[in-house]
Amino acid sequence: MVPPVQRILVTGAAGFIASRVAALLLRQGHRVVGVDNLNDAYDVRLKEWRLAGLQGHPEFTFHRVDIADRQGLQELFQAPDGHPPFHAVVNLAARAGVRQSVADPWVYLETNVTGTLNLLELCREHRVPRFVLASTSSLYAGNDALPYREEMPTDRPLSPYAASKKAAEALCHTYHALYQMDVLILRYFTVYGPGGRPDMSLFRFVQWIFEGRPVVVYGDGTQSRDFTYVDDVAQGTVAAIHYAGEPAQPSQAHQDHRTTASRPPIYEIINLGSDRPVELMEAIRLVETLVGKEARLEHRPRHPADARATWADIGKARQLLGWQPQTSFQEGVERLVAWYRENRSWARTIETGT
Repeated sequence: MVPPVQRILVTGAAGFIASRVAALLLRQGHRVVGVDNLNDAYDVRLKEWRLAGLQGHPEFTFHRVDIADRQGLQELFQAPDGHPPFHAVVNLAARAGVRQSVADPWVYLETNVTGTLNLLELCREHRVPRFVLASTSSLYAGNDALPYREEMPTDRPLSPYAASKKAAEALCHTYHALYQMDVLILRYFTVYGPGGRPDMSLFRFVQWIFEGRPVVVYGDGTQSRDFTYVDDVAQGTVAAIHYAGEPAQPSQAHQDHRTTASRPPIYEIINLGSDRPVELMEAIRLVETLVGKEARLEHRPRHPADARATWADIGKARQLLGWQPQTSFQEGVERLVAWYRENRSWARTIETGT
């Protein structure tokens, strides 16, 4: 059952996942305030394309703000009637990517840690009762036991990106414990689909094979990823936003951090993945078939920050959220290839790196 209309802040609104989450919330009748700084971490045309699908909706407002800019965020949290400005804050803004974080770790700490802290502190100050954080399966890298379960240790990250997300998770737990704030942390597994991030493997494979460019494979290609289709991830994220019905009333949850709310405050870490790992070479062969061209493979040494395999145990998502992915890998890649074909005139010029 969809809850009553809520006002929800979605950060990173021009991002791959956040734009789909915002669109789904709008379809449910909610009011969405979108925040994004439209940085150039990758081609801004992708962000503008996603944002264009949201702008014009009467219940969507957009603000170009960096979540690391606390003063800029402060203005969005002002509520003239004295009530909390938002029913929930959904922090999907992030600097993402394992290899890129090794090259420039500072920007990852600024966005993923300082930005999260800014939002949590504003939620505390303005009595916003619920906080949802996008986290990552990269936290599990180094664990040999598969599939990955939420209770596994994640205290030995292999990249600055994973370390910054671990720090953000820790801050979320602190604010939950001190201020009785509802917190849901979602660990995403290799999200892909139309209009996705160009640094992700499937976007690269599609572009490189379409354009006859060398397909760079780190390692022997037998490493596997739990590829998860973006619309499935958006559904799971929205289910988490609404989990357990209405959040505890702010007047109860924030009068004093020693006060017990009408129900215990929520704190959950939940995997959102496909539960069906796919080897990279298998993914390349599927793209070859759909594009109708053979890949020109170029093997390079595996990066030390890369996980050998990812595989999500999604039992908790099924139990708590009633969620499980609906899109098969073949169907999802077909949609990605169709999107690329339709937008090839500009998508072919997007920088995908190596």
